[in-house]
Formats: sequence, C-alpha cells, structure tokens
Amino acid sequence: MKTKLIIITFAPLLFAACSGNQKPVDLTEQKITSNKKYEIGTITQKALSSYARLPGQLNPFNEVNLFPKVNGFVKTVLVDRGTQVRKGQLLLTLEAPEMQSQLQAANSRYLQAQETANASKEKYSRLKQAAAEPGSVSPLELDNALSRMKSDLAIANSEKANMGSVETMQGYLQIYAPFNGTIVQRNVSPGALVAPGKATDQPMLVLQDTRKLRLEVAIPEDYVDKLDLRRLVTFTFNAMPGIAHTAKISRTANALGNMHSEAIEIDVVNNDGQLKPGMYAEVKIPLRSGAQSLLVPNSAIVRSTERKYVIVAKNGHAVLTDIKEGLAGKDSTEVFGNLKAADQIVLNAGDDLKNGDNLK
Repeated sequence: MKTKLIIITFAPLLFAACSGNQKPVDLTEQKITSNKKYEIGTITQKALSSYARLPGQLNPFNEVNLFPKVNGFVKTVLVDRGTQVRKGQLLLTLEAPEMQSQLQAANSRYLQAQETANASKEKYSRLKQAAAEPGSVSPLELDNALSRMKSDLAIANSEKANMGSVETMQGYLQIYAPFNGTIVQRNVSPGALVAPGKATDQPMLVLQDTRKLRLEVAIPEDYVDKLDLRRLVTFTFNAMPGIAHTAKISRTANALGNMHSEAIEIDVVNNDGQLKPGMYAEVKIPLRSGAQSLLVPNSAIVRSTERKYVIVAKNGHAVLTDIKEGLAGKDSTEVFGNLKAADQIVLNAGDDLKNGDNLK
C-alpha cells in the first residue's frame, strides 16, 4: 500500500512540470531545408601536350613456326634453342621408309610407260615410211598408230609427273631455314613421330629474325587524326631506362582493329642483339601543330563502376554526359564526348546528382 501511495503522490507533480511555460517540441513539424550551391566550371579547349605517350611492344621482324609437311620420324636435329642460322641452312631431317618404296614404284611405272611410248613412236614411224608407197598401208591403220603413239606418250608424261611429285614429297623430309634468324623454340627430339597438323599445334621449331624488330603501337581511335606520323618518334624501353631512341614510323595499318585502335609499326635495328622480342616501350608520338583538346578540371569527372561522365549545367539543370578520358594533366584531363568548349560543368560533383536536377 505504501508503494501505491507514493506513485499517486508524485504523478501530479510530473504533470505540473509538463504544464509549465515550456512547451513540448513537435518534431513532426520540423522541415529541413537545404540551399546547397554547386560550384560551376567551364570546359576549355587548348593543346594539352605536344606529343602523345603510348605503350608499345617489340615483335620480331619475321617469325615462322616450322611444321612437317609429311608423316615421318625425326632423324636428326641440327639446331637448338638460341642457334643462329642462315637462310637455306638444314635444320633437321625426317625419315619415312615407305616414301622410298613409293619413289621406286613410281620410277618403275614411269620407265615402263616410257618404253611403251617409245615402241609406239617407232611403230608409227615405220608405218609412215611404208605408207610412202601407195596401197601398202591403209590410212586407217596409220591413223590408229598415230593415236596410239600420242596416248602412250601422254601416259609416260603422267607417270613422269607422278614420279616428280613423290620426289618432291621426299624433299620435305629435310627442313631448311627460310631466312636468317635465331631458333627460339625446339619442341622435338630424334625419334619423335611428327605429322602435318593445324596452326594451333605445337611446331617443331620456331625461327625469329631478330636483327631488325618491329615496335608495334596501338593508336586509340580518338588520337588517329591528331598524330603527326611524318615526324620522328622517341621511345624508351622499360628494361633499359634512361636510353632514348628515335626513329620514323615505318608503316600503319590504315584501319581500326578489334580494340578500336590503329596499329603502327616502327622498325628498330638490333645488330648488337641487346633488344629482345616482347620488351615493352614507352613511345612519344608528336601531335600535329594546332591539335586542340577539350579539357575539364579533374574534380569534374564522376567515375562509377558502370560509366564515366561529367555533369553539364544547361538552363540551370543537370545533364549527365558520358565521356572517355584521354591524356591526364596535373589539374585537368582531356575528354571526348558530346561536349564543346565553354560548356559549363559542375565541379566536385557526385553521383547524387541526377539528370534534370535543379542546380540553382
């Protein structure tokens, strides 16, 4: 009973405290207003750099995978990885005993056909001499002899061609170097069975010409019309820092590949053999004089996992415009997209702004 009396006694005091001058705050009636102001910048157009810096890779000037053209066993391998070879040098030999038998059979058939053709020719000659006396040889018999001679001669020529084909196939048992170069792969040993295959199969030998190399550079689509391909380019190799090389562009593809880039090649002389195929290089290709780029402040670019864009301010509203980035500077970045110089863009923008949002 005492506990109940105490509660009843203090309850009015609590109500009295709430009924004083202090009024309860109704949080539901509070309205949070935000007058956020966006910082606006301008797209500029000027030359970002006098050259474009792009990666490149060294490739051998000539490279060939050597495959067998006939079935056979590897008899001898005369070279190994790293061997310097000359054009026409014998690299390895194969053996195929059945091909020798085929050659002998083809030779026998040719000799037989040749003898038959000679006999037919001799017979026709005699009949022709005898036909000089009227009535000794009928014209039909002479014509038949002529036809027989031509037929036997054609058969002999066919057997000769067949024998030459077998001899040619036998010549494929010797593998020769098609050009000067270095053996970079050896994948067979004596006694191995080899056979003609697809280009995806493992070759017997891989030969590369490394005295002169091709430095291949992929030019992005956005720079194709801005590069000055007639001037000298400068390049340095990652494995040889500090050593700069200069050369002219030797050839261009004049077409865009799968990555929307145009391949150009620079011939690099490698007489001392210090450069290796596969080495990476940094290539500086001069830009044409007057080549202008659209530049935006670095803080204006919004990057997400799906896209890169800037927010253009048009009539006080946000317009999200997709871009592709080009060369990047300390404070600004070259961009490509549906933009033009003097367009106003939002600086320090975030992905909270959506298309059509009011910027005022």
